[in-house]
Amino acid sequence: MRAQFVLSEIGVGLRRNLTMTFAVIVSVALSLALFGGSLLMREQVSTMKGYWYDKVNVSIFLCNKNDAETDPNCAKGAVTEDQKKEIRADLEKMNIVDTVQHESAEEAFKHYKEQFGDSPLASSLTPDQMQESFRVKLTNPEKYEVITSAFSSRPGVQEVTDQRSTLENLFNLLNGMNYAALGVMALMLIVALLLIVNTVRVSAFSRRRETGIMRLVGASSFYIQMPFIMEAAIAGLIGAGFACVLLAFGQHFLVDQWLVNRITVINFIGWDAVLAKLPLVLAIGLLMPALAAFFALRKYLKV
Repeated sequence: MRAQFVLSEIGVGLRRNLTMTFAVIVSVALSLALFGGSLLMREQVSTMKGYWYDKVNVSIFLCNKNDAETDPNCAKGAVTEDQKKEIRADLEKMNIVDTVQHESAEEAFKHYKEQFGDSPLASSLTPDQMQESFRVKLTNPEKYEVITSAFSSRPGVQEVTDQRSTLENLFNLLNGMNYAALGVMALMLIVALLLIVNTVRVSAFSRRRETGIMRLVGASSFYIQMPFIMEAAIAGLIGAGFACVLLAFGQHFLVDQWLVNRITVINFIGWDAVLAKLPLVLAIGLLMPALAAFFALRKYLKV
């Protein structure tokens, strides 16, 4: 009988405040969709870092004859065979070095033609203008500074570059977008909480006569508060359900149907990552409005 009464009161409350309940559902859905999207974005960035950092190399570019005339780092002349052998031997002795690959000027010219054959500059270049280099793969890409400090001032070395620094700009951009999404999510979450509090206040005020009678007949505070808390929890759970639908639609249409087919160099996260976040979104959607309603009732409903 008590359960039936509580359920009937929940239905009455949801119908009385239909517009505010709808506003709560929409704001909770949007804020939790942004929250879930931010978690997935962070996991995507971590996946990309692990994938690309494992593939990037440190490149040691060697001086050629043209560099000896124009580049101050090559003032001692073009690299010699002995210097190349010494650099390679020292690289292979280092514990942080996984593999060392030498790229000749002819190979560099061939790769350049394959990648930039349509460039007007490509027709004016010759193999002797290209630089030889050592492509070094590290066991820990975070320690590329060790290679830079050890070889940047070596005779015959023109420059030491780390491909990881190029990727950092991309990852910083993605992280910035993630923080922006979190900021919007926090704003939407505040709006949702304010709507929940106001909805509970209006609902409690509209039923103050019923709650007064219940107090007089000895009903417990928890029994009086339960319909209001459940109203907020149900509205939040519906909003969380819509957020889950939005995340699933985003994964299917945005990632699987669009991004995967257009950006093949990125290993996108799959459905396992999305499905792992949905229970958390549902739990927050259920608990957050219930707790907000509970604390609002302690202040506005004197029981």
